Amino acid sequence: MHLVPTQDEVIDLLKRTGALRKGHFEYSNGLHANEYLQVALAMRYYQHAKTLSVGLSRLLRANPEIRAIIPQLSIVAPATGGLPVAYGVVEALQARQVYWAEREVAGEPLRFRQYLEVTPGEQIVLVDDILRTGQKLSELKRLVESAGGNVVGLAVMIYQPNPKTIDFSPLPLYYLAKLDASYYQNGSACELCKAGVPLEKVPI
Repeated sequence: MHLVPTQDEVIDLLKRTGALRKGHFEYSNGLHANEYLQVALAMRYYQHAKTLSVGLSRLLRANPEIRAIIPQLSIVAPATGGLPVAYGVVEALQARQVYWAEREVAGEPLRFRQYLEVTPGEQIVLVDDILRTGQKLSELKRLVESAGGNVVGLAVMIYQPNPKTIDFSPLPLYYLAKLDASYYQNGSACELCKAGVPLEKVPI
């Protein structure tokens, strides 16, 4: 495998670990799709987690502006899916530290844990295992900026955009592989529904 895994190598790894499944899925936002991804199923294996984290860190290091601030750079992630990615990237980069934000109760806004505080002007890269709609990373970005942090980029293992994905431009977005699933707005427009393919409901 290459130092930065290729698109094909990453997809093969996801399939072998059961992280990427083909079928007929309904996300919690109502979209239907022909594939579903759970990066955590690949990250449970140490060697795979290391391979993916090192690859993502090399993409970040290739940016001269980010490379110049690595000793002062903090990695911030949403719990819990983003934490293995964050720790792997900070170790590979030898960046400064990791923060994370979480929800105490479903439906409540993200917040930092007690004693975790972003300092004004702090340079930050947001990371997660997957960017699908971008809602969680967008909320995390607002949280960081409300504390005075400076988000300089976003990095995810997998970019799986759908018709409702947020555009984070002009921030740079780094990812190891991009998945182009077929999405349908609802059941009446879904070709998989029309074909009678069994449906499985999954979280977004």
